[in-house]
Amino acid sequence: MRVGFILGEVVNGLRRNAGMVVSVVLVTMVSLVFLGMGLLAQRQVDTLKGYWYDRVQVSIFLCTPDTTDVASCAGGAVTEAQREQLASELDSLKPLVQEYWYESNDEAYQRFREQFRNSPVLDNIPQESIPESFRVQLSDPTKYEVVASAFEGAPGVESVEDQREVVDKLFTFLNAVSISAVALAAAMVVCAVLLISTTIRLTAWSRRRETNIMRLVGASAFTIHIPFIVETLLAVVVGAGLAIALLWAMVHYGITGFLTELLAGQGGMVGLIGPGDLWMVVPFLVGGAVLLAVVTSWLALIRHVRV
Repeated sequence: MRVGFILGEVVNGLRRNAGMVVSVVLVTMVSLVFLGMGLLAQRQVDTLKGYWYDRVQVSIFLCTPDTTDVASCAGGAVTEAQREQLASELDSLKPLVQEYWYESNDEAYQRFREQFRNSPVLDNIPQESIPESFRVQLSDPTKYEVVASAFEGAPGVESVEDQREVVDKLFTFLNAVSISAVALAAAMVVCAVLLISTTIRLTAWSRRRETNIMRLVGASAFTIHIPFIVETLLAVVVGAGLAIALLWAMVHYGITGFLTELLAGQGGMVGLIGPGDLWMVVPFLVGGAVLLAVVTSWLALIRHVRV
């Protein structure tokens, strides 16, 4: 009988305050969407780091006939003796240097023409201005400075570049997206707390007569408070469900679907997050939303509903 009474009170409360309940649902949904985006963006950063940090290379570009303005290239293009000396020094840096490849001028020029095949100035770039290079794979990509210090300014070397610098810019951008999404989620959580508190207060005011009657007949604080908490939980759970549905659509159709196909069409192989990553963050989203709803509701009830 008590369960039936509580359920009746919940249904009546939802009907009387439909507008406020819908507001709680929408605010919860938006908050969890932003929070989910932040968590997924961070998982994407971790996934890309795991993928790219194993593949980034250090490029040692050799002198061309046109790079006489660099001190190490004052003698003109790299000589065969200098090239062999550089290869010998790379061998001496093993096991830090996991492996390396020599890219000749012909190979570099063909790759250059392929990469910039649609550029209008392609035919104005002479082949001899494209440098030869050693592409170095490191066993520990974070120790780029060891290789850089060994080859910067060496005879026959024009420059030493680390691809991780380019990749880190992508990680910085994704981290900024993650932080921004979490910051927006935090702001929306504050809005959700205020809205839940306001909803509890208005609901308590509209039910003050029923509450007084229940108090007079000896109803416990739990019996009086539980309908308010259940109403809030239902609204928050519905909002969480909508947020998860939106995040799933974003991951399934946007990342796993469109973006993966786009990169595959461009010949790219990139580790991207998928629905499995979403299901790993769902418990945190739902658990956090439920905990927030219970705590906020209970504190609001203590303040606005005297038993």
